[in-house]
Amino acid sequence: MRKRSNIANGLRKRMITTLREKGITNEAVLAVMGSVPRHEYMPDADVTRAYQDLAYDIGVEQTISRPHTVATQSTLLDIKKGDLILEIGTGSGYQATILHLLGGKVYTIERQAALFEKTTALLERLGLGLIRTYHGDGYKGLPRFAPFDKIILTCGAKEIPKALLGQLKVGGTMVVPYGDEQNVNTMLRIVKLSVDQFKTTSHGTFSFVSFKDGKSFKKTTTRRTKRHFDPSLKRVTLD
Repeated sequence: MRKRSNIANGLRKRMITTLREKGITNEAVLAVMGSVPRHEYMPDADVTRAYQDLAYDIGVEQTISRPHTVATQSTLLDIKKGDLILEIGTGSGYQATILHLLGGKVYTIERQAALFEKTTALLERLGLGLIRTYHGDGYKGLPRFAPFDKIILTCGAKEIPKALLGQLKVGGTMVVPYGDEQNVNTMLRIVKLSVDQFKTTSHGTFSFVSFKDGKSFKKTTTRRTKRHFDPSLKRVTLD
């Protein structure tokens, strides 16, 4: 067990070196990513693969994003302690973990029921129950908790739902992969200047699964993990 941990620590350090080489300079983001065991968020907990700068399938047509993508989005959000953050696309929970450890209060929506259940259990097991997870339609956001300081989409959007723009606080920031081409998206940083005015900048191209509306109840094909639920953790299914 200790040997596995030592290997993971060494590979994480190498991952951080790679991120620096690829232009990531935010020290807070690098420090957090250097502390999180990414292999725990992968279906097979494969240490050797987990710290490569690659995306991996996690079932139900979803992936865990490349470390460089996670670092880029986290940097663009510019998290301040106490920021209220809405994440669209919980996926493996890795990005939500990074945002939480950067000091954000994270609310995250997953449309896939099986993935929502599995990731909620994982976050609980890792002691990250303060991350609020929801099974619901990302297009609708979470109006009951709005406005948010930051909103992040971890899926490629052909359009940006007006509901999400409306739930962003004036002065707040949204980071979204945008574009019509399948799996090729331009990373946009949108700052809300007023109720109906926005400033948009682009930050390179990335690859994401598509942003879809509605909820799904597909069964996951990934390996099951043990679930350890804390009664104090609020697990909510949205209507």
